[in-house]
Amino acid sequence: MPLTVVHAQTADTRATGRRGPRPCAPLGPAGADILRIVADARTPVFVTVREGGGRRYSYWRPLDSATGRGGCYVALPTAECDRLHAAGRITLGEPLTDPARTTYRVTAARTPAGSVRAVRSPRDRAYAA
Repeated sequence: MPLTVVHAQTADTRATGRRGPRPCAPLGPAGADILRIVADARTPVFVTVREGGGRRYSYWRPLDSATGRGGCYVALPTAECDRLHAAGRITLGEPLTDPARTTYRVTAARTPAGSVRAVRSPRDRAYAA
């Protein structure tokens, strides 16, 4: 008995004039690389916000034994990270505050997976009867 998957709508079509979730703007190469790094659970990314408002997105690059590179902090482009945050692609975790700065964990935003339900075709219902 074949089943058909139907995705539930995430917003009322009368309110938005569209069906389904809102489309995301396409990512450039830098944005895609940043999102790939942030989405990797093995690479914790943080943003440090200084008292004057300056921000720095960074992560720790582990030492690669094959190339001998790494073992250092790597800064990510602030403007591109801010664009991803404004677009809702990355989110900031709970703040860790000290006198000179506030640090947040950066994670990739989870896209809401609409509820999925199985719908049987009318032909399947006829066979079941």
